[in-house]
Amino acid sequence: MFDIGFSELLVIAVVALVVLGPERLPKAARFAGLWVRRARNQWDSVKQELERELQAEDIKRQMQDVRQGMQDTENQLRASGEAMRREAEQMQQHSDTLAQQVRAPAPAEQPPHLADAPEQGGASTEGAAITPATADAAGDAVADTATETPARTERPS
Repeated sequence: MFDIGFSELLVIAVVALVVLGPERLPKAARFAGLWVRRARNQWDSVKQELERELQAEDIKRQMQDVRQGMQDTENQLRASGEAMRREAEQMQQHSDTLAQQVRAPAPAEQPPHLADAPEQGGASTEGAAITPATADAAGDAVADTATETPARTERPS
């Protein structure tokens, strides 16, 4: 700000010695030094307070950025969680559909080796499809007749 060199300070000291005299010059120098010290302390205090405020504003800004980042991350996590939940529901529905298809009796096709075989015993197998359900029912019928009394047996017609 001010460019005061050694020569200017020397001129000021000589003028002060002439004006104030040797008796009052030491007191005036102490007084001037006290005011300079107070001014510097005040300046340093204002400077430190400004720096603290700037740091506080910077910290607030950083906290806002972190909060915004956390909210963005939370929203992304919620969206991906929702997408995962929908995907899981779709997979569950798909697996339920597949399970129903597996459980549902499909029309049984006659194996190729039985289709060409000549009929034995005179029983016709055309139009009769053997499925696991009918096989289980036939097995149950055989088990039921085995537990009944021999007088009451049924013959298929």
